Amino acid sequence: MKQITEQHMVNAFGGESMAHMRYRHFSVQAEKEGFTNVARLFTAVAYAEYIHAGDHYQVVKHLETGYLATSMGAFGPGKTSKNLQLGIDGETFEVEEMYPAYMKVAEMQGEKDAYRSFNWSYQTEKEHLALYKKAKAAVDSGKDVDLEAVQVCEVCGYTVEGTAPEKCPVCGAKQEKFLEFA
Repeated sequence: MKQITEQHMVNAFGGESMAHMRYRHFSVQAEKEGFTNVARLFTAVAYAEYIHAGDHYQVVKHLETGYLATSMGAFGPGKTSKNLQLGIDGETFEVEEMYPAYMKVAEMQGEKDAYRSFNWSYQTEKEHLALYKKAKAAVDSGKDVDLEAVQVCEVCGYTVEGTAPEKCPVCGAKQEKFLEFA
């Protein structure tokens, strides 16, 4: 694998790993504040980020040397509204800057597996961003978010509210591969 794409994979793994843990902690805070649906959303998205990290890891599991991950992970947790804003900021960075750049480099370097893994995450992060914006609007008005079941594809992490699709629109996995957070 080309070095730049390899470093991007390591960085993406680090970022998704941190997001997984950050969102798990944010879920606990939301639960404490009585926002049970926001807590469930954070839990579902944390699981999707875990899948993204695992997908990235599989692409670079061949590494025998150490790499330093630069993840751009946001710190400074607080109340649920702030935590949702941190989630929005992180997802926005991934959608507008990180994954588009990583995909371009992977494509330019002919790294198909890396491109696929980056693209799966990119497509999913757009959904996370929309869900977090919806949740923040509710929390900022003093309410828990009105949220149907959240479905997460166990192959690519694609996240959708409501019923799981017959086929994942990102990776093509069958409906049985979706885990429900209800």
